[in-house]
Amino acid sequence: MSTIFTKSFLKDAAERAIKTVAQSAAALLVGDGFGILNVDWSTVGSVAGLAGIVSLLTSIGSGYVGDDSPSLVD
Repeated sequence: MSTIFTKSFLKDAAERAIKTVAQSAAALLVGDGFGILNVDWSTVGSVAGLAGIVSLLTSIGSGYVGDDSPSLVD
């Protein structure tokens, strides 16, 4: 249980969450097809933020199986 509270685990989980937020925001921006001024930024932020939270929860759940990383497989 203590493996998820190591500095390495938290750093890796945070990196995964940040990448997920960026990827989700990019997908919404590209998929929207509108100019940068016409984007509904509250929707982009909401969806990207939720994706980041899900990423963190997945990392925490994965921390209890396998090795000491936020990944299910390594």
